[in-house]
Amino acid sequence: MAEPDAGPNPGASAGRRSSGELEASVLAALWAADGPLTPADVQRTLGGALARTTVTTILTRLHDKGAVARARAGRGYAYTPTQDSPGLTARRMRSELEKEEDRETVLARFVSELSDDDERLLRSLLDGGDGDSESDAGNGGAGGPRLPGAAG
Repeated sequence: MAEPDAGPNPGASAGRRSSGELEASVLAALWAADGPLTPADVQRTLGGALARTTVTTILTRLHDKGAVARARAGRGYAYTPTQDSPGLTARRMRSELEKEEDRETVLARFVSELSDDDERLLRSLLDGGDGDSESDAGNGGAGGPRLPGAAG
């Protein structure tokens, strides 16, 4: 007799989702909420397909990564996202950059792979704009961070 879920073989279990996909689903539920959610709330929001222990594990991992904050709610916790989706993506990009010693090469290769539109937008942001208007820069004004070797 074969076991229904015998191990982590990619493609072996059609219903199994990756941890990244599960984290994205949980974050989407938190972003859509009007306030903090408990694991049971998240489970209901996701349609009950995941066990509450699975949801709790995902939320704990997201908390450990700094993606969500938690506050006591009875015997457990209620969770809120620490950043919106663009903020979380920016945080991941910065985290990846910080892992490399040769930041200049990493940044040069990143920029070389941008579309022309994205490169123009990045140049505008580095020059202190936001691509459209300076009032929405979202980086506290003053031109924001400068990349090494960036023209200014």
